[in-house]
Amino acid sequence: MWLLYTKALHIVFVVTWFAGLFYIVRLFVYHKETERCEPPVREAMADQFKLMQRRLWYGITWPSMVVTLLTGFALLYGFGYWREPWMWVKLGFVVGLCGYHLSCGRIIRHFQRDDLVYTSTQLRMWNEVATLFLVAIVFLVVLKSAVDFLWGLLGLVILTGVLVLAIRIYRTMRKNTTR
Repeated sequence: MWLLYTKALHIVFVVTWFAGLFYIVRLFVYHKETERCEPPVREAMADQFKLMQRRLWYGITWPSMVVTLLTGFALLYGFGYWREPWMWVKLGFVVGLCGYHLSCGRIIRHFQRDDLVYTSTQLRMWNEVATLFLVAIVFLVVLKSAVDFLWGLLGLVILTGVLVLAIRIYRTMRKNTTR
């Protein structure tokens, strides 16, 4: 019975972890776009975004990642999933997701120092990386098959292309409306 509770907690914290990852990068985009504002407004908004980023990162996103990983390892052991080939592929994506998480932490440190080195377009594209991890991991967990996963991977590549195209169209539309 403890495995079912652990599985439920794992799913809940996966959702909150991804919610944190999705929202933190949106905050980066909005923070970056404050550079266009007049100095008093820009400073006030930048201070607010810094506060929101810290609270989200340390209050939700980091704890969610830790609980996700702890419950994931418990499930890996409890259900014996470590014997399954698909699980090793999933764990590779989880390692990649952890790297993405850490890189978002690096971006936060840049923003906290007012070192806004990325463009809003780069940050918008970076926001979609979490989507790709989410799709890959969910398809792999549900399908549990390398052959079916290859079809899912093809869909993931197509989704990536669609997301990149959508970002470029959005950027072009924004440029046309600001003129």
